[in-house]
Amino acid sequence: MTYEAVVFDLDGTLSDSAPGILASVRYALEKMHLPILPDATLRKFLGPPLADSFIRFCGLTREEAIEATLLYRERYHAIGWLENQIYPGVRSLLLTLKLAGVRLSIATGKPQDASEMILDHFRLSHLFSSIVGPLPAEYHVSKGALICRSLEGCHGRAVMIGDRDLDILGAQEAGIDSIGVTYGYGTRQELESAHSNAVISNLNELYGVLGVSAEKHKGYFITFEGNDGCGKSTQVRMLAELLRSFGYDVVQTREPGGSDIAERIRNILLDPQNSGISDMTEAYLYAAARAQHVREVILPALAGGRIVISDRYVDSSIAYQGAGRELGTELVERLNKPAIDGCLPSLTILLDIDAKTAMLRRQSATGVDRIEMQSEAFHKRVEQAFHHLASENSMRYEVINADSDRETISKKVAETVFTRLQGAGLL
Repeated sequence: MTYEAVVFDLDGTLSDSAPGILASVRYALEKMHLPILPDATLRKFLGPPLADSFIRFCGLTREEAIEATLLYRERYHAIGWLENQIYPGVRSLLLTLKLAGVRLSIATGKPQDASEMILDHFRLSHLFSSIVGPLPAEYHVSKGALICRSLEGCHGRAVMIGDRDLDILGAQEAGIDSIGVTYGYGTRQELESAHSNAVISNLNELYGVLGVSAEKHKGYFITFEGNDGCGKSTQVRMLAELLRSFGYDVVQTREPGGSDIAERIRNILLDPQNSGISDMTEAYLYAAARAQHVREVILPALAGGRIVISDRYVDSSIAYQGAGRELGTELVERLNKPAIDGCLPSLTILLDIDAKTAMLRRQSATGVDRIEMQSEAFHKRVEQAFHHLASENSMRYEVINADSDRETISKKVAETVFTRLQGAGLL
């Protein structure tokens, strides 16, 4: 390792928080009946202390700048802090550094309480020895002073990583090295003019500059199961969006389908005009689509350390063709064994809802496909099969009541997933 301690800026370095910051600046200006600045000027608020920016770019007095800052915080603390996402690759970098024994800390111009709230939300706080930002009554504290606070008790060689010239100048004030990153809100010219020790354009370059090898993180496979109409597709999308905002590399896929050839098979399977497909042909077609999907999409993604979220997988065949079509669950399991090639999910989320209620919900939304148009007894057998699978595979399954609003379900799904990711060392 080149350094024993690494200090990170937050906005523009670990997370893209521009939407929430700029919207909150506009809010403050509107509340004070001031002209809204052009976007190019507004973006200059990203990085420096807010009060200083209100003085510099809006011509406010010190007292007016404090009033504007308080108005900014009014909106930011309500919703602005959620208009934010962790840059892809940041979480992997932090985990790698932490495993290498590096002391990690935050020094940011964002208020300390807001910074802690954001890092708690993104479940990153546990990786940092200290999180430092201006306290409530501090409006003009220097970046150098914040960096020094973040390094209290640390005696090893340290470096500051940030995206603006203030981060670089602050590092010089604190007597440590600096690395500028151009993927944030500053420019290469700005960082080089401030005499950063190094300027990099992407997170992958940081590994070399910091003298650490990227850890090869294992992938994680999540599947969603349940009767048609239980809300799987919505929850898959919401979870994928959430995990991406947390900095995870996510592949969102579905079955049948997920790859070009598998999607063509899907069209055959779900077309209501193909009512003549025999039950056994149907089972083989699902397995064929799955074999292509596993080899073309799922296994490569997992090998690359990505999180795969699939709307249905092999358990659906066991439930629908094995139980629903009454082919026998053991037969369908044997048929699919070579298709999945040993690839089973790390976590299966069963969205549990009464089959009749689910189907009524599905029919009212978009109508039905060839499978959904089956009898109520068929869908009841499917429901019972999912319950049996959950009971027989309790270590893999998490059952969540789906007879609720999507936001409530999404929160339960997220808590389940984060608990599992933590257990897998991916949080």
